[in-house]
Amino acid sequence: MDLTAEFWNNKYKKNKIGWDLGTISPPLKAYIDQLTNKELIILIPGGGNCYEAEYLFKIGFKNVYVIDLSETAISNIKKRIPNFPEKQLIIGDFFDIKFQVDLIIEQTFFCAIHPNLRSSYASKVHETLKDEGKLVGVLFDAKLNDDHPPFGGSKSEYINYFESFYSFETFTECYNSYPNRQGMELFINLKKK
Repeated sequence: MDLTAEFWNNKYKKNKIGWDLGTISPPLKAYIDQLTNKELIILIPGGGNCYEAEYLFKIGFKNVYVIDLSETAISNIKKRIPNFPEKQLIIGDFFDIKFQVDLIIEQTFFCAIHPNLRSSYASKVHETLKDEGKLVGVLFDAKLNDDHPPFGGSKSEYINYFESFYSFETFTECYNSYPNRQGMELFINLKKK
């Protein structure tokens, strides 16, 4: 399985992006709408077309960073939000990030990376978060694909990756998923230990 930048660029160029909702994920919108500190430094790894970043930026969050391997995905964001700070749209690998943030928003990235990288993801998120930082988002709670992304999983599996790094503020079935994802998502709000 070759999940390289070329692989992801081809997905975006050919519009083979079935995971892309075309809008902000309802659970993430609900979470973002209750945030009051517009100075938070926020990172969205594997952001793709990143409607979450667009929404955050439009409601006044200026310290929003998106990283994605796909130059095409980052270019799509630039076209859609021309005034989004270019230096905050990073073409690259999340595992190479060298700065710290207050909040990491998870929307499809965890289930897009090879399952062998999930332990590394939990560790890298922990390293990237400032003290008291949070990992918030949605994870697929369903058996999906074994040979290509998105890769599914289960709550019990995910807990094994996260329990040593985070306290679980929320780790439950998502009640407000997008219609075609009802019953297939978990909402997580994990605080760095």
